[in-house]
Amino acid sequence: MFRERLEMAAAAIQSHFDIVIGQLDDLPVIQAMAHATHGGKRLRGFLTLETARLHDVPPDQAIWPATAIEALHAYSLVHDDLPCMDDDDLRRGQPTVHKKWDEATAVLAGDALQTLAFELVSHPDNNLPAEVRADLAVTLAQASGARGMVLGQALDIAAETADEALTLDEITALQRGKTGALIEWSATAGARMAQADVTPLLSYARALGLAFQIADDVLDVVGDSATVGKAVGKDADAGKATFVSLLGLDVAKARANALVEEACDSLAVYGTDAEVLKETARFVVNRAH
Repeated sequence: MFRERLEMAAAAIQSHFDIVIGQLDDLPVIQAMAHATHGGKRLRGFLTLETARLHDVPPDQAIWPATAIEALHAYSLVHDDLPCMDDDDLRRGQPTVHKKWDEATAVLAGDALQTLAFELVSHPDNNLPAEVRADLAVTLAQASGARGMVLGQALDIAAETADEALTLDEITALQRGKTGALIEWSATAGARMAQADVTPLLSYARALGLAFQIADDVLDVVGDSATVGKAVGKDADAGKATFVSLLGLDVAKARANALVEEACDSLAVYGTDAEVLKETARFVVNRAH
């Protein structure tokens, strides 16, 4: 059921991107936006759609914030891949935007995707109440900016030149922003759309986000670039402190599995309706890319 729903979500989000980006002029920067939003697991958008389903929010309303979070995520990847950041040549098995075009186009495409995210999440055509759209936009700004993802990225960059390696607590705080903030927004979006209590899903998302990052660190050690779709082994080569370098591979895997159980326990209030979200948590630590 999970994989079927994930594939359906990915297809729906891609269709929405095709419509939205297809309305723009056929210029290199627009082509780069389309390239950056193609492929990937669509996990964040899927979480948005799945938690909306959990709260009986119609799919034609939920697709707007689901596509918005994927646009925001795509922007972050385009900028993260730039030579001034991680300097990556490969993303989702394809050349990164600055490699396929150039650095200026990559910067502008990322900028445009970020603003597109806020256009989509607040668009009146999604027929969500104005106060709900406003709440989604404000919380997305908080999750993606200096309180969330950007803060985590900044801490990550600073750690690369720090005199001392980060502690486990510092890495956990860093990753809660860099990776966890957008996952938290995605997993609580359905409750926000329904104006329901976000607490259970927030607990779920915090455990899920940390498990996701630990799994990423594991893949950087044991994965291969052909399967993962991006360069691997870069953290070790750079001497960066990660969950694996601090805990060891086996303990890191065990910690990720414990977080999955914690995430699943947070969903008890939803009963069997949350089974797909539980499967999602298990997928996060068992994925190959």
